[in-house]
Amino acid sequence: MENIISYIRDWGKYALSERPFNEVDSLVLCQLVYLNYGKFVPGPKEKKEAVGIRSIYAHSERDIILDDYWYRQNNRELFAALAESVRFGGLKMNGYVNVINEEEETQFSAMTYFLEDGSVYIAYRGTDATLVGWKEDLNLAFSKPLPSQYLAAEYLDGAAERIEGKFYAGGHSKGGNLAVYAAMSCKDETRERLIKVFNNDGPGFRPEIREQGNFAAVEDKVIKFIPRSSLVGMILENHGKYEIVESRGIGTFQHNIYSWKIKDGAIIRAKNMTSAKIKRDAALNEWILSLSEEEIHLFIDTLYEVLSASEASDVFEFGADLKKSLQNVATAAREVDENTRKTLQKMIRSLFEMMLENMKSALLQN
Repeated sequence: MENIISYIRDWGKYALSERPFNEVDSLVLCQLVYLNYGKFVPGPKEKKEAVGIRSIYAHSERDIILDDYWYRQNNRELFAALAESVRFGGLKMNGYVNVINEEEETQFSAMTYFLEDGSVYIAYRGTDATLVGWKEDLNLAFSKPLPSQYLAAEYLDGAAERIEGKFYAGGHSKGGNLAVYAAMSCKDETRERLIKVFNNDGPGFRPEIREQGNFAAVEDKVIKFIPRSSLVGMILENHGKYEIVESRGIGTFQHNIYSWKIKDGAIIRAKNMTSAKIKRDAALNEWILSLSEEEIHLFIDTLYEVLSASEASDVFEFGADLKKSLQNVATAAREVDENTRKTLQKMIRSLFEMMLENMKSALLQN
């Protein structure tokens, strides 16, 4: 079975005019947006020409794009395969944005791709290695849109004004959530030009957010892929329209795009999730929706405060000296005041009670 790298090595000899753009090409572009293009690709406010992937690949400092993200070797191989291929060798990029604002707890990055067949793809990056990026993922539990979601809709409208014709949008992880939010919250004239929106294992939305953002207007254009053991993609997912895909990964490692199985130009579909997994996901979402805004704030802020005590700014620093990081985290956890600790214990106990109730229900049904 292939992954996206071997797919490019195999299908890379075919131009998009020979074998049209497909779901795997979308997956490739959603992984490609994780790289750091700040040195090479102009921002949306710069009136500059789009930059070709081959010109970046030929640059003596091209490895800069591999900074600040994991799967470094896989990303290097993917970028090389794309630059050397017929299918993506003519790819051009523009409108690169990368915002990290710790005060506003915002991590947002997006880019616009121009393909040789004339099609355009707007890709949103998922969570990066920063701790603020991970906290923002947790903030999706709130009933108000996040700054990054507003930025995503603004980016989509801005990109639509600069390009002609119809286009695709998509992302992986939080990037998938941002792509869908942008599609359902953008201007009507922008939404009408959207061909499809690809959500690759991205979280869903609270009911209030879907209603505010007119999810119904874009629902038929959204294609969501979730690996069998998905955790991220099943958070706040309740409309049930998604494709389950095969992965080489185990458990949460299935979230990694490079683990998804590819064959004959398509992502391999998996059998349905187990009933136990569905029940666990339902219990987690029920628990999230049962919490008040104050309880969600308390849970997320306390978790972030404890993790920040590691003195690491990102997951790489955290892992570089794991022993020291964990010692600092343990010290910070002990210093949480008694009332906060009791509230957190009560919240977690309610989650386990919901999960047990769902498990009992599943056993009775079987």
